[in-house]
Amino acid sequence: MATTRKATTHWEGNLLEGKGAVTLESSGIGTYDVSWPSRAEAANGKTSPEELIAAAHSSCYSMALSHGLAGAGTPPTSVDTSAEVTFQPGTGITGIHLTVRASVPGLDAAAFAEAAEGAKKNCPVSQALAGTTITLDATLV
Repeated sequence: MATTRKATTHWEGNLLEGKGAVTLESSGIGTYDVSWPSRAEAANGKTSPEELIAAAHSSCYSMALSHGLAGAGTPPTSVDTSAEVTFQPGTGITGIHLTVRASVPGLDAAAFAEAAEGAKKNCPVSQALAGTTITLDATLV
């Protein structure tokens, strides 16, 4: 069964001086302020589309890696993933870097590297962002 998730944003003013708020509607977990300076300069307590993409990508990647490892008979004890989305004003999103550290009993480094690359390729968020360069640093701990 397909699911649909919803977020809404209310914006006031022009791009450079305006401000807005994004509400995570499906979960109801909150409303977060957004602005151009929080996107192109320092966050200053506000979020940005790139931070929201990073959250989506790191969580999706962790799920995909965990699923792939368990399916191969080596379920992980833990998977910690961070995603860094780089935004260049005037150009857009120029890259995403994933860093994953995982504890997987009984798995060697080569098999882990293969599983990590497979998760990067098959994660639904990675697939949705296929037009962006995605790099990976994967370490078995």
